[in-house]
Amino acid sequence: MTGYSIDKARLTDWLGDGLELAVLDIRPTEEVGYASPLFATNLPAERLDAELDRFVPRRVVRTVLVDGGDGTAEAAVARLRQTGWTNIHVLEGGIPAWVEEGEDKLPTFDIPGVAFVTKVRDERGTPVVSAVELKALRDQGQDVIVLDTRTLGEYEKAHVPGAVGVPGAELLLHFKDLVPSTETKVVVSCAGLPRAILGAQTLIDAGVENAVAYLDDGTRGWTDAGLDLETGRTATYHEATETARRFASEYGKSLSAKDGLTFVDRKTVETWKADPVRTTYLLDVRTPDEFARSNLPGSISSEGGQLLGVSYRTIAVRGARVVLVDDLLGSRARIVAHWLARRGFEIAILLHDFGAEERAAA
Repeated sequence: MTGYSIDKARLTDWLGDGLELAVLDIRPTEEVGYASPLFATNLPAERLDAELDRFVPRRVVRTVLVDGGDGTAEAAVARLRQTGWTNIHVLEGGIPAWVEEGEDKLPTFDIPGVAFVTKVRDERGTPVVSAVELKALRDQGQDVIVLDTRTLGEYEKAHVPGAVGVPGAELLLHFKDLVPSTETKVVVSCAGLPRAILGAQTLIDAGVENAVAYLDDGTRGWTDAGLDLETGRTATYHEATETARRFASEYGKSLSAKDGLTFVDRKTVETWKADPVRTTYLLDVRTPDEFARSNLPGSISSEGGQLLGVSYRTIAVRGARVVLVDDLLGSRARIVAHWLARRGFEIAILLHDFGAEERAAA
């Protein structure tokens, strides 16, 4: 191996020392699947040269490439070191060496989403309904609505019949339009557990008057019960009304009343981004469509609901500052901050009047 390779023991030490560290699993996405054993950011080898700067904004950050044990990382590191990546390393043996004694007691780069949300569920006692119970409520004619908190693309592929697609970070912003009556029972769904639990607990923490629960095992639980799913964008949210925005403002502030949020301006963010010893991410938690219409220079589109469940897909540098960008209402940023801060991230919020820019461009 080369002088810039590290062994499993060294990476284990680095994962626990609290200093900035980027770990990138460079295997093909289809091989990595939902999550790397390290819960590291997956950036396939063929995209490294073009996209590494996006995921690791400062080239002096300790960066470790992990491959499938085939030497791909060693070749990539040799090449990248010649282009300014002075602190980039290879994990000897790649993923096979990392997991050779099992994964149960291994440290990870980030807290696995399921482990975090099940702890939230157990601590908060988040109410739950099964697919069978949900079907019974509907068969009885009960006033119940299912909110699917996945991306709209995932929702379109398959969802519980009658569910409304509203990604997790959008819940408070669109809640009053979708659930005008406080008597309606709200069931939050996703594909399995994480986003459904966080979605339900978000509404509960915000203090909505409705009875709220999550659907046990989401769409998977629905099919396991022998029930059929529905496809297509059959029912999704629309632009929020003023009533919905007032609701989101009130209940968003309630949600984050004890969070001790830090709000910053653009000048502060620019100063942080120029910091030679600290990494700062500027993550826009609005929808991808909103980001495409207008965005701040240097920001990355990182849809809030996804950032909640799989933060490691975007935040490659552990120990970095994370600035969440939202519109002036700030509903999405408050939800994301509410949970990411509990996962150990240093969070700040930057609110911006995107509407003014869009009106000026019209």
